[in-house]
Amino acid sequence: MSEAPKKHTMPFRPVRTKRVKDEREKHMTERQIAARRRQLEENRKQTASKGSSGGQRMAKLHPGKVRITNLIVDELARAFAVILKLDGPADRLMKAFFKSNPKLGSRDRTILAEAIFYGLRHLAGIKHRMHPVRPERAPRAAALLTLSLQYGPDAIIDAVLGQEKGPVKNMLACDMKKAPAHIQAEMPQWLYDRILAQYAEEAQEIFDASLKGAPLDLRVNTLKAKREDVLEELKEHRVEAQPMRFSPDGVRLLDKPGLIRWPMYQEGRIDVQDEGSQLIARLVAPRRGEMVCDFCAGAGGKTLALGALMRSTGRLYAFDINEKRLAGIKPRIRRAGLTNVHPIAIRDEHDNHIKRLRGKFDRVLVDTPCTGTGTLRRNPDLKWRLSVEELHRINSVQKSVLEEASKLLKKGGRIVYATCSMLRVENQEVVEDFLKRHPDFELLNASEILSKQGVEFSVEQKQKAGDYFVMLPNRHDTDGFFAAVLVKTN
Repeated sequence: MSEAPKKHTMPFRPVRTKRVKDEREKHMTERQIAARRRQLEENRKQTASKGSSGGQRMAKLHPGKVRITNLIVDELARAFAVILKLDGPADRLMKAFFKSNPKLGSRDRTILAEAIFYGLRHLAGIKHRMHPVRPERAPRAAALLTLSLQYGPDAIIDAVLGQEKGPVKNMLACDMKKAPAHIQAEMPQWLYDRILAQYAEEAQEIFDASLKGAPLDLRVNTLKAKREDVLEELKEHRVEAQPMRFSPDGVRLLDKPGLIRWPMYQEGRIDVQDEGSQLIARLVAPRRGEMVCDFCAGAGGKTLALGALMRSTGRLYAFDINEKRLAGIKPRIRRAGLTNVHPIAIRDEHDNHIKRLRGKFDRVLVDTPCTGTGTLRRNPDLKWRLSVEELHRINSVQKSVLEEASKLLKKGGRIVYATCSMLRVENQEVVEDFLKRHPDFELLNASEILSKQGVEFSVEQKQKAGDYFVMLPNRHDTDGFFAAVLVKTN
């Protein structure tokens, strides 16, 4: 269930380019001015194609490396001055940042986005190197350090480094092997301790995997297409893609092209969804004509997957407390060709809409609010914005949400409790606590449910997960997910 929406102001001032008035245009007609400007633009393009960069274009050093310009450093510093304060979700702040300077080219945007994510993933190490100076207080130094770590010091020429050359060199010379273990792992101390205690020898693999970028996963909408047809169409357009290891409807892209303008996306034949998330919908295993509930629908990814599995039959309710976000599902529902989805905004898990539907549902998915520690590859700022106090608050919400959602089930009905967290306190402990208080519920084996649908895990993976569904970035190259399948016995 999403957090309630908050009002926010524009964090970045728009970048306005100064327009120099050309004296020669004073005595020209509008048609002459337009013609002259077209000629100037054509001349500019020809000059650029010949390699003249004016000192601000990025010149390739060799494949995989770029030369960083003042423009990149200045814009990254402008972004860091706000984003590194960690006052809000990085994705929302990045959107505002790029919106504030629409003149940036696509290549510059790509470099800046990757640098911002790199800085957030490695913020502990950057802070350690810059100590006692705080990165958000010295954003240009933080930008130069980040880009040097990302591309190597040779990617930035002395003219760009300027007076920061000495400090940056000193920061790069810092021996990180002497840094505390949690800083080397790029984790806050409290989260490092919990993951280490829970996963022991596997913890380092989790830390390493969480620092990598996440792949782009697609779910094929089986109401409109077949996976083999989508793969063939992608191949025709020279997009590298492969079928997923586990999800029968999944396609993994080896690059990250812009999807929104693709006909297959606009026509609802594909949707973006992590492989682990696709499998959680299959744990619900809804049947045609049933009454199903996505209790914490959020942006609606699992709702759409459930609707496709139901072949758009029966009734599928999508509840969430974030009315604005829930409204965003409606165009996705239309695009997917679903007619059985009913989005309903609720106040909280005790809303009267829910009370009136108690005992009515065959299947309920509870994709509960969580810390999101399984999504650190996509949302690296989360680990720095979380706290033990926030974990405790979320944990109490999780127990309450599961309690209320369970009341929606008929006898013999199935409820799936799911999170995108890697922490036992949000996962197994919540389920174990619920089962102690509800002897009329029984835990089913998640691997067996998926096996009946053609989804197979290795014997080792099954043993580690037990009756639960557990996916981790280091084991499966997906986000971290947890789910438990419970049935209400007669």
